[in-house]
Amino acid sequence: MRSRRVLGPMVQMGRMMTVCALMCLVLALLPSHTASVAVMSVDLGSEWMKIAIVKPGVPMEIALNKESRRKTPVAVCLKENERLFGDGALGVSVKNPKFVYRHLQSLLGKKHDNLQVALYQKHFPEHQLLKEEDRGTVYFKDLEEMQYTPEELLGMVLNYSCSLAQDFAEQPIKDAVITVPAFFNQAERRAVLQAAQMAGLKVLQLINDNTAVALNYGVFRRKDINSTAQNVMFFDMGSGSTVATIVTYQTVKTKEAGVQPQLQIRGVGFDRSLGGFEMELRLRDHLAKLFNEQKKSKKDVRENHRAMAKLLKEAQRLKTVLSANAEFMAQVEGLMDDIDFKSKVTRVEFEALCTDLFERVPHTVQDALSSAEMSLDEIEQVILVGGATRVPKVQEVLLKAVGKEELGKNINADEAAAMGAVYQAAALSKAFKVKPFLVRDVAVFPIQVEFTRESKEEDGSKSLKHNKRILFQRMAPYPQRKVITFNRYTDDFAFYINYGDLSFLGQEDLSVFGSLNLTTVKLSGVGSSFHKHGDAEPKGIKAHFNMDESGVLLLDRVESVFETIMEDKEEESTLTKLGNTISSLFGGGTSEPNANITEPVQDEEEVPPEPGKEQEEQGKKEEAGQEENQEVNREAEDQPSDAPDTDKEKVEQHGANGKSGDPQQDEKEGGKTETKEEEKTAEEEAAEKKVKSQKKAKISEEITVELLVNDIVNPTLDQINTSKKKLQDLTDRDLEKHEREKTLNSLEAFIFETQDKLYQDEFQALVSEEEKEEISAKLSQASEWMDEDGYSAATKELREKLSELKKLCKAMFFRVEERRKWPDRLASLESMLNTSSYFLRSAKLIPEDDQIFSEVELKTLEKVINETTTWKNATVAQQDKRSPTERPVLLSKDIESKLALLDREVNYLLNKAKFAKPKAKPKPKNSTNSEGSKANGTAEEKVIPQTEESTKESVVPPVEETPTKETIGQDAEPTIQSQILDETSTEAPEKKRLENHIEDEL
Repeated sequence: MRSRRVLGPMVQMGRMMTVCALMCLVLALLPSHTASVAVMSVDLGSEWMKIAIVKPGVPMEIALNKESRRKTPVAVCLKENERLFGDGALGVSVKNPKFVYRHLQSLLGKKHDNLQVALYQKHFPEHQLLKEEDRGTVYFKDLEEMQYTPEELLGMVLNYSCSLAQDFAEQPIKDAVITVPAFFNQAERRAVLQAAQMAGLKVLQLINDNTAVALNYGVFRRKDINSTAQNVMFFDMGSGSTVATIVTYQTVKTKEAGVQPQLQIRGVGFDRSLGGFEMELRLRDHLAKLFNEQKKSKKDVRENHRAMAKLLKEAQRLKTVLSANAEFMAQVEGLMDDIDFKSKVTRVEFEALCTDLFERVPHTVQDALSSAEMSLDEIEQVILVGGATRVPKVQEVLLKAVGKEELGKNINADEAAAMGAVYQAAALSKAFKVKPFLVRDVAVFPIQVEFTRESKEEDGSKSLKHNKRILFQRMAPYPQRKVITFNRYTDDFAFYINYGDLSFLGQEDLSVFGSLNLTTVKLSGVGSSFHKHGDAEPKGIKAHFNMDESGVLLLDRVESVFETIMEDKEEESTLTKLGNTISSLFGGGTSEPNANITEPVQDEEEVPPEPGKEQEEQGKKEEAGQEENQEVNREAEDQPSDAPDTDKEKVEQHGANGKSGDPQQDEKEGGKTETKEEEKTAEEEAAEKKVKSQKKAKISEEITVELLVNDIVNPTLDQINTSKKKLQDLTDRDLEKHEREKTLNSLEAFIFETQDKLYQDEFQALVSEEEKEEISAKLSQASEWMDEDGYSAATKELREKLSELKKLCKAMFFRVEERRKWPDRLASLESMLNTSSYFLRSAKLIPEDDQIFSEVELKTLEKVINETTTWKNATVAQQDKRSPTERPVLLSKDIESKLALLDREVNYLLNKAKFAKPKAKPKPKNSTNSEGSKANGTAEEKVIPQTEESTKESVVPPVEETPTKETIGQDAEPTIQSQILDETSTEAPEKKRLENHIEDEL
């Protein structure tokens, strides 16, 4: 009985350990999800980009580039067969500026005749911008074989940013959130998406950089956000532009996640050309003027592109230094014709050069307040973002404009956008869970739908009237879906999607904005749908729009909707209902959906009606007031409307008995209602019964849509694939170049290192003279070949040469390596032999009654010890007789094999001793106790004192699973979790007790 009580927990424990082992095996065989769950963000500025990543084990972190810097210049160099990025490209820009492309953001989504293109050409005259005939955009042409569009060049930069993120994360990354300026219009946003597509990136979202900054600010101040609205202004002056953003923080209640913090963009003001780069250009021109005044050269330095590139680099340094110093000595060695330039520049001179720029700072603040319909008194704090805000004069002017005591500097001005964007990337990724932080962004530019239709005049004549319906108001939140309904069209027609009123933009902004017309939508199949459903009641042509998370407007679909009357079937009997239910449960019911039935879209919003011009004109005419009002009502049918159906409203309000739903009204008309009911004839009752049995069903018919893009035509699929192939070829070329350089360096290093090793004492003792001469001669030949042909040889030839030399020196390196390993390996083997022999002697001394090892087990261990000792002594003796220059017979792998065999045998016996059950001692021969036991009807071995261990020995504790959490800041954890089995928690108390017994006996 006792043996059963002990065996039970042991069996359960064995089964549990088996299950644990199987779970570990299954987890080990599962594919590693963490190898591809990392996400990244790219804060894509006009001059710099910052890259951030999130991966399991690494929360939000800025990825370092190859120079270990936290930000990388947005620049790419394309020179012959060389392609450089970042700081490497900027280094080339001083020597050969025409091969380096930067500030590409200002050319995205622009046609060749855009003012921004002419301005870019003025800033970078070394580049040649030509018109692309198919799309009307621009491309760079500096050499015959080099023709790249701004999107392709930006795609190269994004591809490089992805490689930096992958190197930093040590795993592949394809999902990214990219920041764009808030003032980017539809064409510019699509251009960024096209560049990312060419780079092979999956864009989770285009997020406005000011929104990313606001998100980063709010995430780390989650506890300070409550139901009281807090208004904060972020003033972001970067290299190319300035944006002032008003953000409201407060907690809101949602159905899905309960009470959560939310940021809402309330107002945005911007200046496209106000930034640090414009200040640097003015400093550059000032330095050029100073150099010309020195008259050290007869040439004008402004006509030398290389010299102007050097001055621009010095101007960038000068702007940074003058932000902390009152004056600085600008100097450039060999500026032009080997003439050095040196001149002192003061902060006062710098501020005088940029006076008009500083005067434009308050305008962005006022624009933001105007769009938010707020005053400065409602703004609690103004926070600085962007590198150009470090200029003291900018802070001085801004502080005066906002009327605050101080400006907020409690955020990383350079990295806030990248960190906020990567938090959003983790929230959008399925691999991570983050604490919700609701974001309500806004569309800066209004979008409207325009269409033309015939209208009857008072004299009966017909005229065409142009109608406009606002689809998205200015500062409308997104993502959002809208539906617009056309009620007076029964045949194919077209409508237009254009920008709305942009009068809030200045003349300069309008000149670089581009086309105000977005898309022409041509519909076909409208007339056929009306013929097909002639018996149904038409409910209009519905166009479904979607402004997605990236702020890009999409036309999802267009459909014609009809409504028809369906007769209700007679009330089914209980048996019929039961039969139908059972039939549907066992697959007898039909699974086909009803044809053309439109399901209601929950998240779509019907565009409300707005008065048109003709309505205002009709309101002014008093002679035909009533008729004109009817015309307005008919005109409203063409307007997008969410007004409920009149008949439906009547049914809902009055119901089947004609009551209004108002108790007082029903009470007043109660007698009248009863009288009418008494006077009802049988025919009227039958008619009412028929109306009750009728139900309305909606039918939708898909309409064919043809989109004609009016702003910037999207590249075709073939053009996209061609660009992707072009970029991939360049990437492959770079990889091949990198591989060749790596092989060349390896070959060069092998030659020099091996030549040096031949004269080291360690090698000289193991290499014969003949072998040494042969290796030395081959290395000398390879060195001469390197000087003559090696540096221009192909990768394959270099790899073959390196393989040949390694094969020649393989035997020498093997002998040296074996000699290095012998001392440690032999010492470990000797130690194991001594330990095993001592263990064997101790095991043999155990009394026979307490012996837990069988005779076969002990003899097996003894045999392994003897064989290992004999092998070691014989092999070492044989090795001592051999020459050091010969191949050794004592090999480190053989020593490791013998060591492993001996270790396995000893561990087997140790484990057996650890889990062995002590033998039961014989019972004392005591007749009194025996009789007492028999009298009690219980065997002596059952009388065991109740201890805590014995009462719990049949209970096996459950295996605990400890999920691993990857936090993003303090807010996130990955959904992919690994289970860690705690072995100590599965160890039964009985097992520990037995282990203690064995230790006492030994």
